[in-house]
Amino acid sequence: MSTRYENGKHQTATIALERHTDEHGVVGLTTPHPDRPLRRVQLATGLNIIEARNVYKTYRSRSVVVEALKGVTLSVASGEMVAIMGPSGSGKTTLLNCISGLDVVDDGEIIIDSHSLKGMSDDALSEYRAKSMGFVFQAFNLLPVLSARENVELPLVLAGVKSGAARERAMVKLEQVGLADWADHNPNELSGGQIQRVAIARALANDPAIVWADEPTGNLDPENTSQIMDLLCDLNESHGQTFVLVTHTQEVGSRTHRIVNMRDGLIESSSQSGSEGTS
Repeated sequence: MSTRYENGKHQTATIALERHTDEHGVVGLTTPHPDRPLRRVQLATGLNIIEARNVYKTYRSRSVVVEALKGVTLSVASGEMVAIMGPSGSGKTTLLNCISGLDVVDDGEIIIDSHSLKGMSDDALSEYRAKSMGFVFQAFNLLPVLSARENVELPLVLAGVKSGAARERAMVKLEQVGLADWADHNPNELSGGQIQRVAIARALANDPAIVWADEPTGNLDPENTSQIMDLLCDLNESHGQTFVLVTHTQEVGSRTHRIVNMRDGLIESSSQSGSEGTS
């Protein structure tokens, strides 16, 4: 099945995601992971919700110049879960930071759900990230003096949500990640896996269209890694949110729909998880 447009409006469809190449030569979605059912996703502006077009990024420190991204072009479809992989220094975290708007590109263009990040003021970009994106980091970044619930409430309160509504929504998100019974516990009373679940609940607090995750299982043991990936996959399937993960772990990458391999600031291959890489 495919997405249809009638009178200029998008139609929600259950789609069999097949490999395609768009007008920019970007490899798009392939068939979903064989262990997962097809998902019903809302395509807000067409197939691609994230587009990076010929993106360059260079870091300079005194006499050292590092060309982190060398003309990267990538698209990610609405509802897709993508893993960005590669050796240390390949540019994977830089790419995530640039396409999420955490860092500014030197050249090229980033388009998120039809919004170009080029020319956005810092305030406008911060507001857009707060409303439309969620972030999960390896270091968790929870505030130790706040409870699990209060940590999840924080981005809602900062976005102007009233305290009662923020508390109610935080509890819903903690329920989604299986931690409602731990809502009043501080981070030092939680295991590493539980802390990461709280961080995921916080990232989901504003019901973002896109969730960015930089090494979300990097500090976890294999059992907790598997449980966190189970959770992320379940959330991706049940809510149709787009997930972009940076990981060095093949086991994590294999749970996504597509693996993008990077080397020396370039995309080396992009392929369905478990299939042969294609440029």
